[in-house]
Amino acid sequence: MKVGYARVSTRDQEGSLEGQEAALTAAGCAKVFVDRLSGARADRPGLKDALGYLRDGEDTLVVARLDRLGRSLPDALRTVQALADRGIGLQALDVDLDTSTASGRLMLNMLLMLAEWERDLLRERTREGVARARAAGRLPGPKPKLSAEQVEAVRAAVAGGQPVAAVARSFGVSRPTIYKALGAA
Repeated sequence: MKVGYARVSTRDQEGSLEGQEAALTAAGCAKVFVDRLSGARADRPGLKDALGYLRDGEDTLVVARLDRLGRSLPDALRTVQALADRGIGLQALDVDLDTSTASGRLMLNMLLMLAEWERDLLRERTREGVARARAAGRLPGPKPKLSAEQVEAVRAAVAGGQPVAAVARSFGVSRPTIYKALGAA
């Protein structure tokens, strides 16, 4: 029996999950397990449930994309090894993969290594971009809700006895934003 597993991270679109589920159903999966969280987390309840559902020596775990098994090579390899130890096949729809052959296992390891390399490059580029922005005097993240002048006006208003809620309304921001401004040095 084929059992599907789909995962979307916090950055993925919901459409990605729907697409994965449709592909898994079209591939003949009798049941599909889903995780809606970051792949970096080791405790993925959907994958855990899928692994518990699979029958040793009989079933095949099907994923729409190989990188859905995990976000790191060691984690994905642990899952692949656990499947192999139990005699459970692995099928990835995005690549022609059969883990029952030596060639399939070699291809799997190469693909997992390439996926990890790609993620490492993305992290490196992100760090470089943040460093360039800081060097240019721009802070990463969203634009502050209050300018330095507004922060001073907020402090003066609250020190003058105005309620925080009223100050927040007058500046068009939330109370936590006002409290954050009051706590900033």
